[in-house]
Amino acid sequence: MVTITAQYDGTLRCTATHGPSGTRLSTDAPRDNQGLGASFSPTDLVATALATCTLTTMGIVARRDGIPMEGAKATVEKQMVNTPYRRIGSLPTRIEIPGRLTPEQKKKLEAAAHHCPVHKSLHPDVQAPIEFVYPDE
Repeated sequence: MVTITAQYDGTLRCTATHGPSGTRLSTDAPRDNQGLGASFSPTDLVATALATCTLTTMGIVARRDGIPMEGAKATVEKQMVNTPYRRIGSLPTRIEIPGRLTPEQKKKLEAAAHHCPVHKSLHPDVQAPIEFVYPDE
């Protein structure tokens, strides 16, 4: 179990503290929802969690199976919808993996990406397609 503590600082800003490490991060409401957009918004953190969880889960498989993955990059485009209420509508993700990989290695990494805990935790109404790009091929 991990405890995260969040404090409302006023003016639509919060500070969150990661219990085990004490690391802090700040959030701000986005410009299109009454904020200044001066930091990650709470929904930006969902997109960030998806990107980093996907890479981390792939990294676990890569380390276990000796697949080179250093320099891989995930880009998530958070798209909001307002109907029937304001929420994340989609999180299309593009993952670029440098180097030459075998078809078997690609299959393992792609399966891992689709099974990251954040991806599996998203509500079914949130579209979260993943595109894999191998630029060195």
